Amino acid sequence: MAKPFASSADTAAKEQTLEVLADGVYALTAEGDPNIGAIEGEDFLVCFEALATPVAAAKWLRKLREYTDKPVRYLVLSHYHAVRVLGASAFDAEVIVAHENTRALVEERGKQDWASEFARMPRLAEAADSVPGLTWPTLTFSDRLTIDLGGDRGDLVLQYHGRGHTEGDIVAWLPRQRILFAGDLVEAEAALYTGDAFHREWTTSTLDRLAALGAEQLVGGRGDVSKGREQVDAAIAKTRGFLDTMLREVDAVQQRGGTLKEAFEATHAALVDDFGSWPIFEHCLPFDVSRVWDELSGIERPIIWTAERDQEVWAQLQS
Repeated sequence: MAKPFASSADTAAKEQTLEVLADGVYALTAEGDPNIGAIEGEDFLVCFEALATPVAAAKWLRKLREYTDKPVRYLVLSHYHAVRVLGASAFDAEVIVAHENTRALVEERGKQDWASEFARMPRLAEAADSVPGLTWPTLTFSDRLTIDLGGDRGDLVLQYHGRGHTEGDIVAWLPRQRILFAGDLVEAEAALYTGDAFHREWTTSTLDRLAALGAEQLVGGRGDVSKGREQVDAAIAKTRGFLDTMLREVDAVQQRGGTLKEAFEATHAALVDDFGSWPIFEHCLPFDVSRVWDELSGIERPIIWTAERDQEVWAQLQS
């Protein structure tokens, strides 16, 4: 029997948990749904990620308003994926910040990604008709952007550490508090989506740079907040392990002249015991393996995912 497509059968509501990680630093997690955060400046807010729709984002903002009524000056987008950005209009932010590559990706494939992700994860696309259109950054950078939070709050450093989950991922780093908002470059007990990834760079230099920050709390793209160096290091190590296993298994099948379907089956078998119970594991893996296969075949940039291509890959690998 074919498995339900992607997360189309995932209809159960997830419990949201708002945590205060330090004075004026907030994270919302939701049992494997996308995480979101906020950092207070002296008289403004920096919000990190935007969720999939304005209606979904407004619910997060109502929770946040129980703690602070400061206006949102900056909305930071870690990358371009629809379920992370299309709720942006709810924030009424003065500035929407992203990496310059992210803006280019919105232009190149934003419409296709919107259709793809909303079909894969319909529960996240709450009130999909409330999305006014693509989210466009109003401020981009190439390497590093520092926001002075004012008073004695220190700086918030937005930085590009290399290609990984996409070619435009940025993180938000609070050096004084040693808190890292890592976006989808790190997941804690949640499966990785790597359909638009650069696996070899991600698992080496990009994760090395994140680990070198020495964060003491880490908010990944999904999963619980990692607290303490042991948990932070474990989240990075598990993310690296997931990537390394996929690269190893797909390469072995290619080297012996096998097929994409065989590569998927080998990778599934190698990962399922350790990661199979993690949220969205079955959803992500066909798209992950397809991209690993392409990357190891010499296709440098990810092929654009469309709703039609999604269905084709799912039917080929998860049937």
